[in-house]
Amino acid sequence: MKTEVQESVEKGTMLPLMEEFYTIQGEGYHKGTAAYFIRVGGCDVGCHWCDVKESWNPNIHPPTDIVSIAENASKYAKTIVITGGEPLTWDMGPLTSLLKEKGMDTHIETSGAYKLSGTWDWVCLSPKKMKLPTPEVYAAANELKVIIYNNDDFRFAEEQAAKVSNDCKLYLQPEWSKRDKVIPKIVDYVMQHPKWVVSLQTHKYLNIP
Repeated sequence: MKTEVQESVEKGTMLPLMEEFYTIQGEGYHKGTAAYFIRVGGCDVGCHWCDVKESWNPNIHPPTDIVSIAENASKYAKTIVITGGEPLTWDMGPLTSLLKEKGMDTHIETSGAYKLSGTWDWVCLSPKKMKLPTPEVYAAANELKVIIYNNDDFRFAEEQAAKVSNDCKLYLQPEWSKRDKVIPKIVDYVMQHPKWVVSLQTHKYLNIP
């Protein structure tokens, strides 16, 4: 029999909270802007180069009432970024409803591997080959951010770009551990294919969370 906590997590009224923090958005379209990050545990996409593998197992992160999550977030910033892990593992509807009631702008960073839930002002889609996005996430994406680890990722990037809307912003971002090798390739590629923009993890260069 499911516990009350398990049922609350399934309903999205509690979420396995890994961490929450106020910082500067380091990547993509909104880089350089202040934002409050909510990192939710749970991900089965399995990127071997993931830099937050401790987020994968939701059972090690405490189920937390979304009312307290929303209250904490509203103290710091107007822009709230929900990330993971893979946040769409869970129902994001209840949390984003609370955040919108408080006048917050809601952003999500997702692989798109699960059905889109929640109300979003900005959807950053970072697709992965191991588990491709669902059709509704492609349609909703405001920003496509493809991580470049090897040469085949450029092919994958073009394949993914063909599935998002014409208004979607297109970014190529070097995988951090391979940045010295792939940045020159990304620069050359963007110069030859200017619909793309280079995204860097500027928060790592700034030495902030």
